[in-house]
Amino acid sequence: MLPCVWCPLCRSGAPARRSVPVLLPVLEVVVRIALLTERAHAVPHRAGGWCDRLVAGLAEHEFERYVLVAGPSGAESAVPPDPGVRALALRGPRPPGRAPGPVRRRQYAAAYEQLIRALVLPGERAGFAAGLHRLAELARQDGALPAFLASGRAHQLLEQIWRSPGADTAAGQPLVHDVLVAGDLLEQCLRPLAADWCGDDAGGLGVADLCHVVGGGPAVLPALVAKELYGVPFVLTEHGLHLREQYLGYRQAPYRWPVRALLLGFFRQLTAESYRQAALLTPGSGYDREWQLRCGADPARIRVVHRDVPEAARPAAGAEPERPTLVWAGRLAPAADPELMLHAFARLRREISGARLLLHGPEGLPGYRAHCAALADRLGLAVGPERDVCFDEAGPSAVPWERGTVAVFSHRTLPVPRPLAAAMLSGRAVVATDVGVAREVLGPAGLLVPPGEPAALAAACQALLADRARRERLGRAGRQRAAERFAVEPAAAAFREVYLELVSRWPAFAATERVPGAPARPFARPAEYWVTGADGAWAKAS
Repeated sequence: MLPCVWCPLCRSGAPARRSVPVLLPVLEVVVRIALLTERAHAVPHRAGGWCDRLVAGLAEHEFERYVLVAGPSGAESAVPPDPGVRALALRGPRPPGRAPGPVRRRQYAAAYEQLIRALVLPGERAGFAAGLHRLAELARQDGALPAFLASGRAHQLLEQIWRSPGADTAAGQPLVHDVLVAGDLLEQCLRPLAADWCGDDAGGLGVADLCHVVGGGPAVLPALVAKELYGVPFVLTEHGLHLREQYLGYRQAPYRWPVRALLLGFFRQLTAESYRQAALLTPGSGYDREWQLRCGADPARIRVVHRDVPEAARPAAGAEPERPTLVWAGRLAPAADPELMLHAFARLRREISGARLLLHGPEGLPGYRAHCAALADRLGLAVGPERDVCFDEAGPSAVPWERGTVAVFSHRTLPVPRPLAAAMLSGRAVVATDVGVAREVLGPAGLLVPPGEPAALAAACQALLADRARRERLGRAGRQRAAERFAVEPAAAAFREVYLELVSRWPAFAATERVPGAPARPFARPAEYWVTGADGAWAKAS
């Protein structure tokens, strides 16, 4: 037994007596977690999604699930509601509610003006958070925020500020139609501020120990409100950067450029504010971490937690097919670059005449499969079920890897790890272009080639087809690497540690005592207070 520096007996040099170990009871800490997500329907189309696996893996904690339904109008009622999920529709008619009175309308107008000025005036960006929280505070008092945002007064304010001198109108001057469209879109984005579960009553966010936001965007708004009003910390998990997806999505949006610029400015400032206020950011890959750093996130509050994939529980693929076969899987679209795969395969066929290419996945653009088939014909490749090139129209799954010898990814971008991880878990050797998460996921367990170079891709595939021992070695290493990183258990263990770390660092306050904006003070009350309650009944009885 080692001497302790604070014990007088040990410091005096007296011989220490052998101590008897005392077995202390193990206390199970139960954390109340509010899980906020955004998806197209109130319940998932299939069971076993990421949130379902997280809740099942952390069964010792209490989860309350909140869903923002971002699908088309009526999507929240297209499926039977889940009794364990509280949903809020972001599309369609606004929630019912009475319009604010004259005095309250002026207060809403002042807060909304501050928010809009932060969006369109470069010198007033700092007012975004204050305007957002003021709107949330007013909505919590009377619930009239959706009615005000849909009113003519809100549209009038938006038009005046948007067309005022100094406003950022590089995307073009807004028309009256743009004002109406942008006003409706902002009303939908701000609906979570008026959700009935943003309070401190039973089932509200104010009584949770922490909030866990999955995806970002509008789903982070209730968490920001809970942190501002009740001091509830929140974790933000992003599997693919939400802001990046908004930029890509608005390229195809049916709105004029001024509307797109205004909405993207809203999401850009919302992302920056959520990164500032989050107690911890848990991106799903190092690739997402780099994007978060570029958007201003604090590196000290970022912890990568790899997203688990359901394929981790499946057995490895069986024996290889007799005919050497390359399997390419993904959506037939320019981003996946199947044309590069066809050019590389045409080069490979000159060296290995019996090789075969299987292109597996749905058509991403109308007519793109026919375009790829025409390209294969021009390259001298026969297209058909048992020919040189075969197009498999089935949806993406883990099944196609069993039909091939080598898995190939010729993508121009790979923002998420799941496709690569699923191929590695099949036990097949993998060749991928060095883009996105490919280097992080594959590591030394696969071959990386520069994007857009068919000669390098063909050489890598030929090297693996010609060396059975090497591809078997890479297949085993890839499966082991993917199982260690993308299984369910490591992800659940990582979030168990995150939850306990946050609740241990963040002091608990009763919602009625929490003063908005006041700093949290740990150990502000003795332990007896939390046992006996605020009335001091225990002290009086003693």
